Amino acid sequence: MKKKSKSEYQEWSYETFTAWCNSHLRKAGTGIENIDEDFRNGLKLMLLLEVISGETLPKPDRGKMRFHKIANVNKALDFIASKGVKLVSIGAEEIVDGNLKMTLGMIWTIILRFAIQDISVEEMTAKEGLLLWCQRKTAPYKNVNVQNFHLSFKDGLAFCALIHRHRPDLIDYSKLSKDNPLENLNTAFDVAEKYLDIPRMLDPDDLINTPKPDERAIMTYVSCYYHAFQGAQQNTAMPDERAVMTYVSSYYHCFSGAQKAETAANRICKVLKVNQENERLMEEYERLASDLLEWIRRTMPWLNSRQTDNSLAGCQKKLEDYRTYRRKHKPPRVEQKAKLETNFNTLQTKLRLSNRPAYMPTEGKMVSDIAQAWKGLEIAEKAFEEWLLSEMMRLERLEYLAQKFKHKADIHEDWTRGKEEMLQSQDFRQCKLYDIKALKKKHEAFESDLAAHQDRVEQIAAIAQELNTLEYHEVGAVNARCQRICSQWDRLGALTQRRRLALDDAERLLEQIDLLHLEFAKRAAPFNNWLDGTREDLVDMFIVHTIEEISGLMDAHARFKATLGEADKEYQAIVNLVHQVESIVKQHQIPGGLENPYTTLTAHELNRKWSEVRQLVPQRDGTLAAELRKQQNNETLRRQFAEQANAVGPWIERQMDAVTAIGMGLQGSLEDQLRRLREYEAGVYAYKPHIEELERIHQAVQEGMIFENRYSQYTMETLRVGWEQLLTSINRTINEVENQILTRDSKGITHEQLNEFRASFNHFDKNRTGRLAPEELKSCLVSLGYSIGKDRQGELDFQRILAVVDPNNTGYVSFDAFLDFMTRESTDTDTAEQVIDSFRILAGDKPYITAEELRRELPPDQAEYCVARMPAYRASGAPPGALDYMAFSTALYGETDL
Repeated sequence: MKKKSKSEYQEWSYETFTAWCNSHLRKAGTGIENIDEDFRNGLKLMLLLEVISGETLPKPDRGKMRFHKIANVNKALDFIASKGVKLVSIGAEEIVDGNLKMTLGMIWTIILRFAIQDISVEEMTAKEGLLLWCQRKTAPYKNVNVQNFHLSFKDGLAFCALIHRHRPDLIDYSKLSKDNPLENLNTAFDVAEKYLDIPRMLDPDDLINTPKPDERAIMTYVSCYYHAFQGAQQNTAMPDERAVMTYVSSYYHCFSGAQKAETAANRICKVLKVNQENERLMEEYERLASDLLEWIRRTMPWLNSRQTDNSLAGCQKKLEDYRTYRRKHKPPRVEQKAKLETNFNTLQTKLRLSNRPAYMPTEGKMVSDIAQAWKGLEIAEKAFEEWLLSEMMRLERLEYLAQKFKHKADIHEDWTRGKEEMLQSQDFRQCKLYDIKALKKKHEAFESDLAAHQDRVEQIAAIAQELNTLEYHEVGAVNARCQRICSQWDRLGALTQRRRLALDDAERLLEQIDLLHLEFAKRAAPFNNWLDGTREDLVDMFIVHTIEEISGLMDAHARFKATLGEADKEYQAIVNLVHQVESIVKQHQIPGGLENPYTTLTAHELNRKWSEVRQLVPQRDGTLAAELRKQQNNETLRRQFAEQANAVGPWIERQMDAVTAIGMGLQGSLEDQLRRLREYEAGVYAYKPHIEELERIHQAVQEGMIFENRYSQYTMETLRVGWEQLLTSINRTINEVENQILTRDSKGITHEQLNEFRASFNHFDKNRTGRLAPEELKSCLVSLGYSIGKDRQGELDFQRILAVVDPNNTGYVSFDAFLDFMTRESTDTDTAEQVIDSFRILAGDKPYITAEELRRELPPDQAEYCVARMPAYRASGAPPGALDYMAFSTALYGETDL
């Protein structure tokens, strides 16, 4: 059989279920090889159900498409469901897709329903009934004890016993051995296949080598035995009762005397057999009771022992021995006790049923005696286990304390390493005062650290005391180490006090000279900072833009020069401190006494900086004077620019207002407006020299780095923008007026109409931008009598107007676009329909026109223009070269794409 890469369970089920299916399918002359492939189209699945049920299923679909396969599988599943079987999570799609797990689950469901469910023994379930049937059939056989459908069948004797019970002629059971499971299994499987028509469904090697064989596979195979033997019993023909009675009666008359003797012998044998069986049970009880009591007697001293080597490893070994005892040694004794009680009860029942006196075991072997001994064993086990656990906890506590002691002792010894040598050092003899003070601070820190470590030493001693109390097995080493730590701790305390006194003496020796160093440091540091700040201020780059700012700097410099006298006095006082130190050091020959521990400043450095400050003061005077002259010149440039800008700015604004007023069309005819605009244009260009003069002054301002001018609100940028806007406004307004004149003349608009349009436009142009927003345009059109409804149609009409006056969707409408729309609305203009009617006349009422007709009726250039742009006429029946004048006319007015 083909093996696949599957889980162990699937491999068992795969082989067994395939063989089971083939045992039925071969009755129909077919079979399967791969259970997950051959049932995918549903045909063999339906055939299998027909064979095992003896019923006819609906006609299968013969197509090869997926839905045909699903339909066939669904018919099979519906048939199974009709037999009262619930198919949980098994669908036709999974079977068609070759889902092995689902396919095996479906076959197992079929086996349960059609091969196992109908097994009934004493109203038990199918599984329990099949198990009871096996137990009853194999009960008389040696080495066979069927308790389940996995381990009980591994040695093959159960299979052989089932065959021998029903067909003793096929197997010689006396020659079989429990030690040859492979031979037993092969014998059973070969005989079943050859003589009982039960196919080989299980692999002997797998049965032997698998710790727990698959229960469902063995149940499937055993169910075949059940059906084979039970079917044989049910199918045995019943002989004719009258013929048998006639034949037997003749035997009765011939052998009636012999029958009485045989009956008496049988009764004696039966009594003796019962008596022998009872004696055997008594002897077995005595043997089991003696063995069990002896085992309890041997075990009790071990359970009552409380000796240990006082180590965690030894206790763990004892605990492991106890677990081995509970796992391996006691379970057989539990079974032995249960068997002993069962045998005793069975024996007493048999004695009572056979009218025999009750059995009384020998003294000390009563069931109650055994129960009492067993209870004592369990009490000893409980006490032993509790003692083991408490001992484990105690030893774990000891191990934890030992590790904690070692850890803290290691830390303490690491900390104390080198501390005695440090405390005995004479390093302070050649130190300076700040070194002495540093050593004192360091020593104070050490004293604090020493006090902090006092807790650790006390903890170490406490842990050692607890280890002694709990009788730690290596307590000697712990006590020795604890004693060393405590002794060293006492020495460290004495050395610490001695070093503190020595440092105090050295400190007092250097206090006098240190006071002078400290005073120098206190006064030299701020004076040095003042010198540094002053030097920075005197060479600092400054940026000023006004005369007031440079005057402020000059006043501040004058105030600084007034403080130089006091600074010179401070300088002399600081230098005098240095002279005192030098005198004391020279007098007492103190090594390194001139080095000041509080500052790195020296009298030489202060002298250098003070001299530098005195040299920078006159240099600063000259720099400030030069900057004052520069700011005075910048002030003159500011006034010149302001004078020109204050004249040019208002002039540009006045011109802009005048041009805007003309553009609004409020006065005079369009020709008058154009003439006045031309005059303004000439005047603006004549004013250009003033702008150029302002540019020259602005260049000088920029070269002078002048950024602000309080004398004028105008900047050169604003004036440039205003000048450019003025030129642009004049040119745009001239262009608008010229376009209005062109529109008026071409459309025939009167002067009054034009003024009316301009007045309405200006009225709704609230912010005077020369253009209208969409809502302003709507109001303007309504004011001119244009009807725009407030309904949806009115909104659509207004959007159509916007598309005309604002084709680029800028969001506003200029006066030119507004005027063009109003002139088209108020004058009679050509339309596309008029042009189409004109072309129709030239074409002689035909819907098309030819090039010859165009050239005949129109001037040559216009005729060629039409021929080049007019599309071909596509309607049926048109001659070659026919042109579509309707599409052309519509395109001329923008109603379609040309």
